[in-house]
Amino acid sequence: MELQVGVKVLLKNSEGKYLLMRRSAYEERGVGKWDFPGGRIDIGSTLTENLKREVSEETGLELSSEPRLIAAQDLMWTDRHVVRLTYVGEADGTVQLSEEHDEHKWFSLDELRKLDNLDQFLKKLLDDCVIV
Repeated sequence: MELQVGVKVLLKNSEGKYLLMRRSAYEERGVGKWDFPGGRIDIGSTLTENLKREVSEETGLELSSEPRLIAAQDLMWTDRHVVRLTYVGEADGTVQLSEEHDEHKWFSLDELRKLDNLDQFLKKLLDDCVIV
């Protein structure tokens, strides 16, 4: 089993809504599920540097505030164990999706919690964490 570290961020806009993106067929896992930006870290770069890179690659946005760590999760599959660190941060601008996602939308926290087609780990995060 391979151990990896990943970073994710719930991006909040000036209206207080959070960005979710729907996964495309680019990757096998989670096609059609709503998720938020992030990915695996590059060795030798800080967590914040990796977070900024992932946000830029997946959304075309830049973080406009210092991200705040809100959770750590263990994501387990048969072939790998990912320790995922989740942050909340702010971003403004126009989203430009990468090939990893085929749609995006800004949601209120209430709307997020009511979505049926959420990534399972995001759903658990929303159930377990206080997000402001």
